[in-house]
Amino acid sequence: MFHTARIRLTLWYLVIIMLISIVFSAVIYRMVSNQIEGFISMQNDRIRRFQFQPPPNAPKNLEPPYFSTEDLRSQENQLIYTLVFINFGILIISGGAGYLLAGRTLHPIKLMIDEQNQFITDSSHELRTPIATLRAEMEGSLLEKNITDSQARKLITSNLEELGTLQTLTNNLLRLAQTHNGNFGNTTETCSIPDIISMAKKKVAALSKQKGITIKINVDDRMVKGDKKSLTEVFVILLDNAIKYSPNGTQIDVTSKSNNAVLKISICDQGIGISAKDLPHVFERFYRADKSRSQVEGYGLGLSIAKKIVEAHDGSIHAKNNRDKGSTFVVQLPVYLS
Repeated sequence: MFHTARIRLTLWYLVIIMLISIVFSAVIYRMVSNQIEGFISMQNDRIRRFQFQPPPNAPKNLEPPYFSTEDLRSQENQLIYTLVFINFGILIISGGAGYLLAGRTLHPIKLMIDEQNQFITDSSHELRTPIATLRAEMEGSLLEKNITDSQARKLITSNLEELGTLQTLTNNLLRLAQTHNGNFGNTTETCSIPDIISMAKKKVAALSKQKGITIKINVDDRMVKGDKKSLTEVFVILLDNAIKYSPNGTQIDVTSKSNNAVLKISICDQGIGISAKDLPHVFERFYRADKSRSQVEGYGLGLSIAKKIVEAHDGSIHAKNNRDKGSTFVVQLPVYLS
């Protein structure tokens, strides 16, 4: 489909360029032809005037000065060949240039279509697993002739867990679609970074308490412009990931560095770290490293959502491994200067 569209767009480019070139060539030929005709007409007038009224004291055998009409017509024909050659050259050059330009024009569209197709494929794959589990459990129960109250409750509990999984996944998919469409709320609001991180810490307090993980916050009291709810969501995602991939009883450090223009917030954990091959892909949708798949349940959407939100606030986010163990996620945001 992409190749066909590229060929069609190239042909449209060629038609437009050649129409312009042919029109200019016709105008040039018409101007030169008119000049030649005018020159021939002027020369004929001079010859007639010379014959009827030669210059005084001129020899009897003196011929009037003139240019060969055949030479002028030959130059006119040569102009036609030159214009045809130039238009043929324009056709060849514009064909190649148009093909390259069409490719560059359609490339973002191709990326968008590929991204949509990948999104549909990944979403279908993730949704299929809990649905298949639900169906298998229900079909298995239907095969039972007699089902006890305890078995029914166990089935319902298991089904509710799978439904919760589906709900979480669909909520994440909807949030990802919102971030992709630029739905971030009021991005002109003035927000306090310490308040945002404190709020995010409260939201993950239950999980950190369950694993005995301490979250230590030491950030500069700086202000940024953005949607407070969305920015809080970013740090909830990062702290939640840090807790999930850290051993029990460890510490997560949230620190910052700032200057007059930029604030860098680092979330450093003592977890399993990120392998070198996985590091460039951690912010891709549905991407999960092999180690994370074996240790923690998830869908690989959180970091992708966080990246979209940060970039919508004119910031950036990246991940790196610590020297000893664990990983650090760094969020960079522009500082609000009142």
